[in-house]
Amino acid sequence: MPKRPAHPSVADHDAAPGGAAAVDRALILLKLFGGSSGPRQLSELAEKAGLYKSTTLRLLASLEHAQLIVRQPDGRYALGPVIPWLHASYAASFSLESVVMPALRALVDTTAETAAFHARQGDHRVCMYRVESPQPVREQVHVGDIMPLESGAGGRVLLAYAGAPGALYASIRRQSVAVLTGDRVPGVAGISSPVFDACGVLVGAVTLAMPKERLDDTHVSHVVDTARTITTRLGGQFPAAAA
Repeated sequence: MPKRPAHPSVADHDAAPGGAAAVDRALILLKLFGGSSGPRQLSELAEKAGLYKSTTLRLLASLEHAQLIVRQPDGRYALGPVIPWLHASYAASFSLESVVMPALRALVDTTAETAAFHARQGDHRVCMYRVESPQPVREQVHVGDIMPLESGAGGRVLLAYAGAPGALYASIRRQSVAVLTGDRVPGVAGISSPVFDACGVLVGAVTLAMPKERLDDTHVSHVVDTARTITTRLGGQFPAAAA
C-alpha cells in the first residue's frame, strides 16, 4: 500500500474536484518552474510541493517523458521543449483585442470613465483600443491616435518599464502604476498600469482618463486589477508593488 505523506501536499490542498491526484501533483511540480527561478533540484521540488522525493521522482519521470521538463547533466530539472510549442499554440488561439477589450469594458462599467490600451511605437505611443466613458465630458482621443511617450500616464508607464531613469519612473516601477494630473493635457487626469506577456515583455499599458475633478482614489486599484487581469490572460506575471 503506498505510503502517504504525514501532511497533505500543496496539490492536496487545491485538488481538482473529480480529478486525478497524480495529475494534480504533477501539475503543481510543473508550476514550480514558473517565473525566472531557473533549473530546480529534486530536493527543492519535493519540499516546495510537499511530496516525498520518491513520489516527486516518479512524477518528474512522467513529465520528462512528455518533454514538459528535461533533466540536465548536473541532475537539475528545467522546462522542456514542449513548453514553447504549447505557448505558441496558446498565443495563436486568441488576438490581443479579444483579451483587452472585455477588460476595458469592465473597467468602464466600474468607473464610468474612459479606458484605453496604449502600446509603444518607436518614440511615440499609439492608442490601440479604447472604450468611451458614458459621461458627456471626457477626454477626446481616438483609436489610432499617436501620442508622446514623455507625457501622460500611459506614456510614463511605457518609459518606466523601458528603464527610463529618474524619481518619477522609479516610483512607477515600485508601485506598478502612474497617477498624474495635467501631465499631457491641462485639467485631465490619468491612471495607468503596465501589461506583460508570457515572455515578460511589456506589451502596453492600461490607462483610465478623466477630468481632474473626477479623479477618484478607488480608480487606482481598478486600473491595476485590469492590467493584472490582462497580463494573466496573456500568460504573463504582473509585477508586485512595493509595500
